[in-house]
Amino acid sequence: MPSVKMPRHSTDTDMTPFVDIAFLILSFFIMATKFKPPEPVEIETPASVLAQKLPENNAVLITIDSANRVFFSIMSEKDKTKFDDLINEINTSQNLGLTPAEINNFRLTYAVGVPFGGLKQLLGTHPKEQAGLKQTGIPVLDSTNNQLIWWISAAKKAFAGQKGFKYLIKGDGGSKYPTFEAVISALKKNEEFKYNLVTALDDVPSGTEFEKTRYFKPKDK
Repeated sequence: MPSVKMPRHSTDTDMTPFVDIAFLILSFFIMATKFKPPEPVEIETPASVLAQKLPENNAVLITIDSANRVFFSIMSEKDKTKFDDLINEINTSQNLGLTPAEINNFRLTYAVGVPFGGLKQLLGTHPKEQAGLKQTGIPVLDSTNNQLIWWISAAKKAFAGQKGFKYLIKGDGGSKYPTFEAVISALKKNEEFKYNLVTALDDVPSGTEFEKTRYFKPKDK
């Protein structure tokens, strides 16, 4: 009896659809990934054991570096008009004569660390080239010329009525207390008494009550 020959099929698999899917997934992650914004200066923050997510919107970030320079920036990814409201208030109150192009550049300026007299030069520089400019910090130590008071006042007006608006202070571990005190004074002058300190996350000390309450839930009575 003759044997039946089974037809042979090619074992090759067309990988084109898989390559297309791989590129689609890669494109999705590239578009959806949110990169951390650049910082004006390198900061080594003190450590703490409280983990609270840093807000991405409706917040003011005040940075103090190891040389006691103070920088001011706002965080508002959803509503970019807040940048315009804030810088227009500063431009009017300080009579700086900023051009529309300089005002528009404020949206792309991550942090301001210059006196009002140097603001026009900073905003007149393309944002990509601002890193090459030496920023001396916002003057705060002179109580009669604490310019941070004006920045906080402008932010308070720009974000008026915004729910969950916060003030964040991020200080280097090597910064001096008088600068920190001047920053707090600027907040108090604007009747702002609540703020958050940005620190580095550290492990919970072993054997402490905080460790017990964090990892063990109390039994129901």
